[in-house]
Amino acid sequence: MNKKLFIKIIIITILLVVIGLLIYIKFINKPTKITETEITPLEEITDEQERQTMISLYFTNTENYVLMPEARVVDAKLLLENPYKALVEMLIAGPKSDKLKTNIPKETKVNNAELVGDMVKLDLSQEFLNNQVGDIEIASKSIYEIVDTLTELNEVNSVKILINGEENKKFDSFDLDLSEPFVRAR
Repeated sequence: MNKKLFIKIIIITILLVVIGLLIYIKFINKPTKITETEITPLEEITDEQERQTMISLYFTNTENYVLMPEARVVDAKLLLENPYKALVEMLIAGPKSDKLKTNIPKETKVNNAELVGDMVKLDLSQEFLNNQVGDIEIASKSIYEIVDTLTELNEVNSVKILINGEENKKFDSFDLDLSEPFVRAR
C-alpha cells in the first residue's frame, strides 16, 4: 500500500508541475512578438544625416524686439574644432527668417573663443564696438544674442567679451561696460 500511495503522490506532483508550467507559459510569460518594422528601418540614414545636430541661435524679433531662438540643423563637424567661435560666426551671418535680425555688426570678426571653467572668453574685433548702430538697447541686444546662444550649451554659464584681446572695454557711443562677464537673463 505504501508503494501505491507513493506512486499516486508522484503522479499527482508531476501533473501539478506540468499544469503549472502550462499556466505560466499561456498566461503569465507571454512571449513578445517582434514585428518587421521594429527591426527594419523605414529608410537608410546617410552619413551626412548622422552628423547633423540641432542648435539654437538667438536673434532679435523685428516686430517686438524680443530675443527669439532660431533652430538650425547643422553638420556637427562645424562645431568640433571651436563650437563657441562657430556659433558666434553664425550669429554674425544673421538669421534665416525674415522676422528676425541680428544686432551684431556684420564687420565684426571673432578673433578667438575659449572655454575657461564655465565661462566663454570671447575675443571680438574692434568693429563690434565701433560699428554698433542704434542706442544702448540695441547694443545690449547684440551682447545678449551672443550670451543667450552660448549659454544654450550645458558647459557655458557666462560670457566675457574681450575686444582685440583686451579686457575692460566699453562702447564709445554709450555707457555699456564689458568688464564683467555676462550671464543669461532668465
